[in-house]
Amino acid sequence: MIELAPDALRGSYPPLVTPLRDGEVDYEAYAQLVEMQVREGSHGVVVNGTTGEPTTLTLRERTRLVATAVKAAAHRIPVVAATGSQSLAETLELTAAAEEAGAQAALVMTPYFVKPPPRGLVEYYLEVGRRSRLPVLIYHIPGRTALEMKPDTVAQIADRLPNLVGLKHAANDLGFVTAVLHRLGPAFRIFAGLEELSFPMLAIGASGLMNAVGNIAPRRVADLYSAAARGDAVTARRLHEDLFELNQAVFFDTNPIPIKYMMKRLGLLPSEEHRLPMVAATAELAERLDGVLRRARLLSAA
Repeated sequence: MIELAPDALRGSYPPLVTPLRDGEVDYEAYAQLVEMQVREGSHGVVVNGTTGEPTTLTLRERTRLVATAVKAAAHRIPVVAATGSQSLAETLELTAAAEEAGAQAALVMTPYFVKPPPRGLVEYYLEVGRRSRLPVLIYHIPGRTALEMKPDTVAQIADRLPNLVGLKHAANDLGFVTAVLHRLGPAFRIFAGLEELSFPMLAIGASGLMNAVGNIAPRRVADLYSAAARGDAVTARRLHEDLFELNQAVFFDTNPIPIKYMMKRLGLLPSEEHRLPMVAATAELAERLDGVLRRARLLSAA
């Protein structure tokens, strides 16, 4: 495994939503979201993660979003580009474009729908990683891809691919995290991808968080990471409890429907526009989310 700087790929890296206006990507609003993350203390950002609805975007739009984020970040925080797609050809194209744009790492989702065997998954990541100089992170999200990796498969890839430096784990399985870190060591970066497991994953050795709630409460999420990193379990647990209902709200409907509604409600987005088959929040969901925001002390502040 290539050696990263001690603070590289550690911290809170919110996966940004993709603002839309009249059916088109609003790149100006996107740059403003990056600026907010810098201002609120996030340690980096993820472009085209699940929260960014990448499967509803064209390759050209995804590539331009990465370039927009890199320009807006202006070397103040790193940009991780999610470059996975349903085909190897598209993943290679997106990864090459992210490297050219200046992203600091590529987050590559396990191929979805096709459900390849482990040996095919190993070869897939080897092919992607060997064609790029970027540090590569696996995006493990079986609930979306219908593909569950085993720790041994991760280890096989890491043994043969020096620029595999970590993974995002979005599954309710803490044993997986311990098994991977036991095999690959603490330098292997693991990011929590399920909001409710942020503190537990940090407590057992995760390097950071890639959580949708970072779009609406970036300072709290960054502070949670920082408290855990310095060994302040009391503060980290308090922040975990403080964020708990917001974390649950992400899944009141398909992500990012609740997040976009809450961002609109807080004035962080001009609208909650989606592309089909994603749709805006219902009136019942909106009322429920308003209650969450009030109890989180966010709505009155807005």
